[in-house]
Amino acid sequence: MGSIASSRRFRHATMRDYERIQRIYAHARAVMAANGNPTQWGDSFPRESTVRADIAECRTMLLVEREGDNETGAERILAQFALCTGEDPTYHDIDGSWLDDDPYVTIHRIASSGQVGHVAYDCIDWVTERYGNVRADTHPNNKAMQHVFERSGFVRCGLIALRDRDTDKTRIAYQRHEW
Repeated sequence: MGSIASSRRFRHATMRDYERIQRIYAHARAVMAANGNPTQWGDSFPRESTVRADIAECRTMLLVEREGDNETGAERILAQFALCTGEDPTYHDIDGSWLDDDPYVTIHRIASSGQVGHVAYDCIDWVTERYGNVRADTHPNNKAMQHVFERSGFVRCGLIALRDRDTDKTRIAYQRHEW
């Protein structure tokens, strides 16, 4: 989609980022609800235990930017996501079919701080530049994320059911594989 500004970079989150990460997830929940998708994350997803585990296991990636013209400016988080390596058990059963059975990484829990537009594209570009086979999923009501995936070259592969939910489990599964 595009290159990110030179003052921007990606880094792993640390527990020092936890409160800011939680504020960004709260912002994302409010935006989703306001745009016709109130149930994907409800008022409590991602769970605190998931956020802490993502940070502890180095899955949370942050798109950050230095404010000001030098390296001493304050850093702000523009977007965040979980980058999960290895097989995702949720993806074993699909109503449809994946593009292949090759090893892949999964993008989960993309959220923007709302400070800068189109940062989801930057996150996806960063992942796809580093990994040739990427999977993701989103709620059927999350039209914005569906658009982002499809515009980023992902193929809609079918439907999956989340294992950690009692209701509202269905998600649209996507994959992008660079051969």
